[in-house]
Amino acid sequence: MKRRKVLAGVSAAFLALPRGTGAQSRAITLFVGFAPGGPADTLARIVAEPLAARTGQPVVVQNKPGAGGTVAAAAVAKADPDGATLFLVSSGHAGAPALFPNLPFDSQKDFAPVIALAQSPIVILVKASSPYRTIADLLAAARANPGKLNYGTGGGGATLTAMAAVLLQRELGFKAEAINFRGSGPANLALMAGTIDFQFDTVSGAVGLLSGGTLRALAVTSPARSAVLPDVPTVAETVRPGFDVTGWFGILAPAGTPAAAIGELNRNFNAILTDDATRKRLGGLGLDPIGGTSGQFADLLASETVRWGGIIRELGLKPG
Repeated sequence: MKRRKVLAGVSAAFLALPRGTGAQSRAITLFVGFAPGGPADTLARIVAEPLAARTGQPVVVQNKPGAGGTVAAAAVAKADPDGATLFLVSSGHAGAPALFPNLPFDSQKDFAPVIALAQSPIVILVKASSPYRTIADLLAAARANPGKLNYGTGGGGATLTAMAAVLLQRELGFKAEAINFRGSGPANLALMAGTIDFQFDTVSGAVGLLSGGTLRALAVTSPARSAVLPDVPTVAETVRPGFDVTGWFGILAPAGTPAAAIGELNRNFNAILTDDATRKRLGGLGLDPIGGTSGQFADLLASETVRWGGIIRELGLKPG
């Protein structure tokens, strides 16, 4: 598959019951490795209800934040491969092996790819009252005050937002202090409170706050502008030509999950992604649906693991 530029703690945060049934069948648990309120959590809740309707099973979203999603990944890797445990994974999963050398799981061999769900660029944010009006303003301040500015990333060092932040610093020659949070939701709260200077988030995680005027977007990291933020320039067109970091989300199951179960889940998710109502909700959050086969998602995960693993080792990144 040609590599596509794709697109990130309540034990029972969401329960979707199938319509027209009088009895509950066994629940599907959809693990999310980040705190409630972030883009991965939001996407999980968007797909959970239609998945429940299509399968006739309740779908429970299980938030298990920590260590860039690897805490949730470890739980899923040990789960029974019976088709009732799923993991909504972000791009950071591809970088986890290089960032965490002693993981209790293999990021590819211990999981069965189901489908690539959606993609979203990263957006660089400041508080609405910030003196930084453009990415050039922020860059000038960071260069004039090495290590004095701080920024937030959601989920720790394995997330794409964290890796994008370090990559941008290398490419543009500045240094800022990273403040890691358990998800982009808490990081955005810190940004609004003024305890951090800027923040890296997916467009899907920030679009609601941007539309409400609470935050200001300085730039996006994708090659082209975001359809939901058409007035926000790209890093590539302003301060660093060719810069490209795009996040993606997908669904994994424990390795050994029967092929028939993977196939049925893949068909259900593909149907969900072609539904007009779902596509409208995703589009409003700056998420571009992907879909496709489980094999295509496996190819994407493999290529992204090579890409981000190389960058992490080159930059000498450590867990946040």
